[in-house]
Parts: sequence; C-alpha cells; structure tokens
Amino acid sequence: MENRRVKMLPTMAVTILLFLTVTTRIPGLGWPFLLIYLQNITLTFMFTSSRAVIHSKVRSSSAKSIIKQESKLKTYIIFLKKPEGMMSAKREDVDSWYRSFLPTATTSSSNQQRLVHSYHNVVTGFAAKLTEQEAKAMEMKEGVVSARPQKIFHVKTTHTPSFLGLQQNLGFWNHSSYGKGVIIGVLDTGIKASHPSFSDEGMPPPPAKWKGKCDFNATLCNNKLIGARSLYLPGKPPVDDNGHGTHTASTAAGSWVQGASFYGQLNGTAVGIAPLAHLAIYRVCNGFGSCADSDILAGMDTAVEDGVDVLSLSLGGPSIPFYEDSIAIGAFGAIQKGVFVSCAAGNSGPFNQTLSNEAPWILTVGAGTVDRNIRAKVLLGNNASYDGQSFYQPTNFSSTLLPLIYAGANGNDSAFCDPGSLKDVDVKGKVVLCESRGFSGAVDKGQEVKYAGGAAMILMNAESFGNITTADLHVLPASDVTYADGLSIKAYINSTSSPMATILFEGTVFGVPYAPQLAYFSSRGPSLASPGILKPDIIGPGVDILAAWPYAVDNNGNTKSAFNMISGTSMATPHLTGIAALLKSSHPDWSPAAIKSAMMTTANLTNLGGTPITDDTFDPVNVFSIGSGHVNPTKADDPGLIYDIQPDDYIPYLCGLGYNDTAIGIIVQRSVTCRNSSSIPEAQLNYPSFSLNLTSSPQTYTRTVTNVGPFNSSYNAEIIAPQGVDVKVTPGVIQFSEGSPKATYSVTFTRTANTNLPFSQGYLNWVSADHVVRSPIAVLFA
Repeated sequence: MENRRVKMLPTMAVTILLFLTVTTRIPGLGWPFLLIYLQNITLTFMFTSSRAVIHSKVRSSSAKSIIKQESKLKTYIIFLKKPEGMMSAKREDVDSWYRSFLPTATTSSSNQQRLVHSYHNVVTGFAAKLTEQEAKAMEMKEGVVSARPQKIFHVKTTHTPSFLGLQQNLGFWNHSSYGKGVIIGVLDTGIKASHPSFSDEGMPPPPAKWKGKCDFNATLCNNKLIGARSLYLPGKPPVDDNGHGTHTASTAAGSWVQGASFYGQLNGTAVGIAPLAHLAIYRVCNGFGSCADSDILAGMDTAVEDGVDVLSLSLGGPSIPFYEDSIAIGAFGAIQKGVFVSCAAGNSGPFNQTLSNEAPWILTVGAGTVDRNIRAKVLLGNNASYDGQSFYQPTNFSSTLLPLIYAGANGNDSAFCDPGSLKDVDVKGKVVLCESRGFSGAVDKGQEVKYAGGAAMILMNAESFGNITTADLHVLPASDVTYADGLSIKAYINSTSSPMATILFEGTVFGVPYAPQLAYFSSRGPSLASPGILKPDIIGPGVDILAAWPYAVDNNGNTKSAFNMISGTSMATPHLTGIAALLKSSHPDWSPAAIKSAMMTTANLTNLGGTPITDDTFDPVNVFSIGSGHVNPTKADDPGLIYDIQPDDYIPYLCGLGYNDTAIGIIVQRSVTCRNSSSIPEAQLNYPSFSLNLTSSPQTYTRTVTNVGPFNSSYNAEIIAPQGVDVKVTPGVIQFSEGSPKATYSVTFTRTANTNLPFSQGYLNWVSADHVVRSPIAVLFA
C-alpha cells in the first residue's frame, strides 16, 4: 500500500508513512522524536519524470496549499463508451486514450500517478484519483458515461467433500477428474503460498490458454498456484495477512493434506472441493477485509484476461442497482467471456431483504451447517441428555454427577457469567449454567466460572442464535448448548431441590441427522434490486468450516500447515465455486447459466435424516432463505434438463427493470436502446426459479429447457401449488427424441383466494424415469 500511495499523492504519502512508522516502530524513531520531527519540517513534492523529490525548508503556506488540494482527491471509477476506432486498438493505445481524460492542469507524470487502474476486459474505463470538481467536469466530456466514487465492500475442510457425497476414486469426483484443467480465480485478501494445501504434487501444467503471472518468487508458484497478483498493492506479492483468502482458496481447490487437525480434533485429510483445479489469486482487499470496488473490478478484469474459468468472490456490499454495482458489472463482463461467477449472499440474516450480489448472472450462495459436532454431552440427574459442543475435550473429567446451579438464580446480571459477576455466587465444585449474552465472550465466561471455583460450565445460546451451536476452546470442562436445551436445563433446575449434572466428552462426531440447517447469519431475500428473481440461489456448507490458514491459531505451533475453522457465506461460496469447477471439467461445453441451472434444479430440500431442511430454531425454511435448496454435486452432474441463458438474453430483462439505456450500457458494455417490444418482466427471464408479485390478474410466463439427458425421454409436470394460487402448466408433458433438444412451456399463475399471508411458495417439478428437475416458486401478494 505504501508504495502505491507514495507514488500517487504527496499528502497521502505523509499520512500513510506516519501510520506505518507509528505502528511498525521503525528503529531509531521513537514516539517523542517522531512527533518533534513532524512538527518542525514541512514537506512539499516536486515531481520529476520518474520520482518525487522531497524538499524541506519551504514556506509553510505553500505546503498547506498542496496538502489542502491533494487531500480532496478520492478514487473514482470512470465508465467510458468506446468509439468504433478503438474497438481493435492495442492496449497501450487504449491506456493513452484513458489518460487523455485526466485533468489537463497536471503534468504527464502526475497523470500517470492519478491513474489507479485501467480496465480492458469486463468494462471500458479506468479508476483515477480526482477531486469532486474534476469528476463532475470529466462527466461532461464526450465519451464519458459516468464517474462515481469507489465503494468499499467487505469480505463476508477435512470433511465437507464427504458431507457433499464426494468420494475419492468414485462417482462424480472421479468422473469430473477432480476439476483437472479448470482454472479458479479467487478475489480475496491474498494467499499463504507456501501452505501445503497449495502443493502441486500430482498436478498437470496449466492449460495453454493461461496468460497470467505470479508476483511471488518462482519457488512459491507452481502447477497448483499458477497465478498470484495484487490489485490492492499493484506489483507486490498478494501475501495474505488476514487469513480469509487462504481459507477460501483452499476450500475451493486445496490439495490433499494428510494429518490436518484443529486443537486435537477434526483429524483427517484436508482437501478442497476441486483438488486438481488450478488456482489464480487476486488480492483486492486489505488486511482488515475491506475491499475497494475499483480494486475488485480490476481483479475481475485481470482474471478474465488471464484465462480463468470460474471466479469466486466471498465479499460484497449492500443491495444497489446493478449499474452501480461493480461486482455485478464485472460479473456480466465475465459471463460474456464464458466465466462462471460465484458470490456470497451476505451475513446479515436472519433478517429479510439483506442480500448482496443479487444479479441473475451471479450464483448467490447462502450458508448451512455440516453434519459434524465436537460433542460435549450434558447429562442431568433425571437422565435427560443434551448434545452440546466444545473444543476442549478433557480426558480426565469424571462422569460422576455434580451439583448444578443456574448462575442467574438470584435474578441479577450474574446469569451471563461476565468477569467479576460470580464473586458473590457459590459455584465452588459445581456445574454452572450461564447465558451467552452479556459483554464477554464464551471463553471469558468459562474463565470467570473457573476463577470462582466452578467445576464445569454449560453455556446456553441466546435466543437470537437459535439452536446452532459452535465449539469453543474453553479453559475448563464446558458445553455450548442450544437455546431450547438451555431452557430445558433451567426447567430441570427449578424442578428439584438438588439438581445434578455432568458433561461427557465424545470428541468429533459425524452424521448429525438434522444437518444441513440454515445458518442464522445467512442473508435472506426477497431481492431488493430485482424482486422478480428469487435469491439466494442455493445454500452450501458455511458453518465451522476447516481450511488452510496463514498462521497457527491452535497450540501445535505448526505454522507451515496451519488450519482454522470459521463460518460465513464466505465459506459456503468456495464450496459452490469448487463444484462449478467440477461441472466445468465434466461438461466443458456448458455455459455459466447451464452450470448454475444444473446445481439449482437438483438441490436437496431434505436433511440427512430425510426431513425438510430447517433453520437454526428447527422451524421450516422458505425459498427466500435457501433458494433452490442445499447443493447436491452428484445430481448436478446429471440434471436431465437445464435452463440456459445467453448474455444478450439479459438485455430485455434489464429493460424491464426500468433502467435507462445509459445504465444498461454500463452493464453490457455497448449501446442499447430499450423499446417496449424488447422489454420483458423480470419473471420472464429463463431462470430456473419463479418469483412474482401476484395481483388479481393472472400472470403467464414461459420457460425453455434444454435436454442434456437421454435423447429419448419424457417429462411430466408435477405441481406443488403455493397456497392461494392456481398453477397451470402447458403442455403438461414434454417429449424429447432425436430432434431438437429444446422445449418451451408456459406457466399461468392465478390467485384463487384472498390470504393474509405475505407470500406463498411451491414447486414445479419436471419428472422423468431418471430425473426430477425442480423449480421453486415464490409468490408475493400485492
């Protein structure tokens, strides 16, 4: 960061150098000296052709003038309309054209430093440092479509392949060659290149089409990690000083690493979803997980030019119109080149209308749980037991029942076991039930119980966190239990004069029957940007995901092979990215929309126990929470039918959103004229789901399916109608033979009764002898 900013702006150079000097404590510059030094000199910069020359002993007023002027500079993204004469121009000529738009009052070298990024593939335009007045003036120039300030977005496994039904040397994993030959581009916080998850043992060379480069030294990039760039710090290696990027990259395509573990649990072989796919890393975020959209757009632009097949973005911002959303704009440019784009839905659940990355050409991914617990079973004196979790698994804790006490029995704040709260509570030698609210974390609560003499702790979830527990590294025997189980334990305490309990530690347990459950934090729909498109599209594993980490966080001290377990839709997204890579390897001729359709129409609606998927409170989920359901990779490899969409098919849809021609031109990167004849309602897009706002008038929409199954096949329509809605499908039977693989049908939705429900949901299934092709239906009542 410091090199880029110093070369750009004198004032920014002072600011950034101050920050770095203070935080890194440069030898010889202590605090007092540094402050005196800054107070007694004034810096100005005189630009030469290649570097800035620093002069001290100049007039203070001159320096202040420069500082005031430069402090107004902000990064703007400028979208341009490329003239006919520039369509086949060389890169250097396009860059020269871009620089011609920069303010003329500055020198050529400062113009170069004003230019932050040049875009050549997914959009036409550039990012530059401008004042507000310069940006407004630039928008008046011929060929400039818009100039807007950059936005800041934020970043949102040993077992998950098995949980998803992927087995070594068998089935879909084997059939897809583990993603061999596919290139996955990951835009994130960078990567720990030396981690064994990025070993290239058994990896073939990258495809001949690959044009990317590696900014690490030659010993770190290999046939697995074939590209590594930093758009956040151009020219610097994309070192991950956060961990998020290393985690997501290894989840998508990490190599096999034997002996992986975390705090002595989760022992096994760590592997990504597409372990033979190649990885290209594009750092677009800082160490705090903040990501400027000018850098994100540059990362997508570079990745497409380099030759990636799949893009993974575990980051995003709030809902905004697509023509203002750099991720949506860059993703459209990517799918025009045949690149699949997978993005996180966001972590703002359980509230409705909280989605990120809602564009229909993006796969929007929500998060669910996996079937694994680090089991710490609570056993009560009445023989009732409750399954909790804890990473601390002592081998010498007695199974003998101990006195059980509720920390908040006296009705004060001691219920939360915050530091100092138990000094007047007799917990010595007892199992203590604490609540997870308050101002301290789970481990700190256990420390308070231990300090007060408690033998063990039961920590009950807050109601808002529901019934999804996480394992913590406690300092004493402990168990994190669900909110409902915590209430039951409270009721037991109140039912007897001598409540007793103990904790039985069972280690890592697999096969939890109610998995997957929807994660409480997973963002929900309906979509704000486009209510006529059902989002999220799908959910995948995103809770307690074990994957590579740049430094050791447990106590094994092995920094070369470190792993961490974290949660988020950020973790679910690379699972779907990896599955997309497997499908691309298995079906290289499928479009991005076809790959998405295959995953959506084959997704699971039931958990491992065979019952409908629930949320964290064990309540039924709806289609605005899980979209089409939980991904099933094996079924996605053989979907029977797909709903395909070509890039130009989105233009009538965008016209139907009410966007003007200029806004649509920013997205599709060419001139567009919307007329009534070329506009369609959102729900008319050939999407694998239906979402509509139903009034008293019937609504009819068409879909076209493509047969990718047996040549001779017949599909019958089966309808699970939303409550209060009649659904009619014409024709009710689709036949395929040796002729055309495409068939079109229509669906008419008619409101049959007034209802107080805000919405209703159902499903349209096309059923053959070998396949069930499912489309969810969401109906909002106007």
